[in-house]
Amino acid sequence: MAFSRIDQFQKIKANESEYDICIIGGGATGAGVALDAVLRGYKVLLIEKGDFAGQTSSKSTKLVHGGVRYLEQAVRNVDWQQFKMVYKALHERKVMLQNAPHLAHPLALLTPCYSWWDRVYYGIGMWLYDRISGVTNLKNSQGLGNQQMERLVPNLQVKGMSGGILYYDGQLNDARYALAILQSAEKEGAAILNYCELSHFGLSPKSLKIKKIHFKDLISGEEHEVSCKVVVNATGPFTDHIRQLANLKLKPRMKVSRGAHIVLPKTFWSGETALLIPKTDDGRVVFIIPWRDYVLVGTTDEPDELKEDPAIRAEEEDYLLDYFNRFALIKASKQDVSSGFVGQRPLLQVGLSDAMQSDTKSLVRDHEVEVDQRSKLVSIMGGKWTTYRVMAEDTMNVVEEDVLHRHKQSCHTKDYVLFGGDKMDEALWSQRIKALHISELSANHLRKIYGFTALKVLEHCEREKGGLELIHSSLPYLQGELNYLKNYEMAECWEDILYRRWGISLRDQAKGQLIMDIKKEAFASFH
Repeated sequence: MAFSRIDQFQKIKANESEYDICIIGGGATGAGVALDAVLRGYKVLLIEKGDFAGQTSSKSTKLVHGGVRYLEQAVRNVDWQQFKMVYKALHERKVMLQNAPHLAHPLALLTPCYSWWDRVYYGIGMWLYDRISGVTNLKNSQGLGNQQMERLVPNLQVKGMSGGILYYDGQLNDARYALAILQSAEKEGAAILNYCELSHFGLSPKSLKIKKIHFKDLISGEEHEVSCKVVVNATGPFTDHIRQLANLKLKPRMKVSRGAHIVLPKTFWSGETALLIPKTDDGRVVFIIPWRDYVLVGTTDEPDELKEDPAIRAEEEDYLLDYFNRFALIKASKQDVSSGFVGQRPLLQVGLSDAMQSDTKSLVRDHEVEVDQRSKLVSIMGGKWTTYRVMAEDTMNVVEEDVLHRHKQSCHTKDYVLFGGDKMDEALWSQRIKALHISELSANHLRKIYGFTALKVLEHCEREKGGLELIHSSLPYLQGELNYLKNYEMAECWEDILYRRWGISLRDQAKGQLIMDIKKEAFASFH
């Protein structure tokens, strides 16, 4: 079956609408739970109210990392919980890079120093970061002088600096990484649906335990009912809403933090080395990161009200531009900003006193699996992108031991190569690119977006009349990709393509609008 809504509804019908595990939420965590569950042999259904990774999971800082700031907090506060979180994340970093090499790769980051003490302080910190990584370490950190830093980052303002520390983390295409996990789960037998909203739970009249989920297909308007043994709530910042649908007596556990980002043209930051600004005036960190032919600057960390698709505020844009210009020789203005976006982080409140807490910098970034003893709803709360796989494993362990009352099975996701991550036949790829007269720009785009399945995309484009032609001469996208995304990647509207499957509108609003103007008729056939 194809990764299409029609085929997924046929799967549900074939299963007579009966599932072992139903997952609410199609971001990184829900995707991870779906893959882990289906690999353990369960019948799995996942529904997502919007598009896959449509909220927090596609609006991250695009880093696969342990968290240098979290390590600093762990050491300074002698916080064993923070230390364990960094340890887990650093070891998962290597797993993420290995399991989808087309979507995640190592990234060099530079931390500037302004005194000999800075060099000692950050040098020891990064040495410890390397040691915690152990055998999963990507590359050892090292100290650099100002001239070495200028060669790595020609636009860096090194005046007043006393060298810096170079270290390594990872970078990912977050929206497509989540999609690859979901495609993998679907390939293994799970039913996966976007634009399906949970309406209510069907509870047992006696025990009040969840027996069914009722959901609405937001595209067709049809209502559906599915029986299930377990429901997993993996809705990130929206977790409390689902918890209280199952049991109104449950108290809120989540707090939301907004992380704003701006995007600039690559001309403002040449080279492929990122910059970590370790301490802003208000005690936060800001990254300047080369990102898919642009420069990403972020992020903020402020308490926020829960909402869908929050927009960046003028003061956030000013804040991030100010810090970029403090460290860049070529200054940027508001007119240079090609895009801006905000991701809402799901932060877990671990105690009653935290309910009144307004400083989200100090809230826990770790995760917790909760089982509501009345409804038996399983909620996975908190966490971060890098630890999605461990979060899913912990969730499934709780599902098996505490809800299904079965012996815990082994997790099989650690060495599982995700959809598109298989090694490409380079000779065949080169042959096809040459034979079809595909430009280097388009070839690189296809490889980085689709991985091994780029060959399948080319076959699809070749069969379609005009499918191998460019949408616009300045862009790498092929005409035939639009129908491929619609038929094989469940792209249901233009936002799905421009913000997530390709991500061009997230990087450059003007180029996204250009595609919209050119392909008005094609997008009209989408829902």
